[in-house]
Amino acid sequence: MPAYLVIHPREQRLDDLRLSGDDITLRFEAGWAIFADSQGDCLAIPCGQGASIQRDDEPLPERELPGSTPALNK
Repeated sequence: MPAYLVIHPREQRLDDLRLSGDDITLRFEAGWAIFADSQGDCLAIPCGQGASIQRDDEPLPERELPGSTPALNK
């Protein structure tokens, strides 16, 4: 599932967030980073705000091999 971390400068850290969704996209337009999904635009961040954006996809779940036993945590 696509996901993005939006990390703000130190004084705005409370505004950090993680966006995820099967259909989320990111585009850059006229000085804005714009997140959208199937419903349309959902978040726009101006380039002058100083936020950094990182792709942070969740790892795929591990498949169990046929005939294997899941590990136990002790």
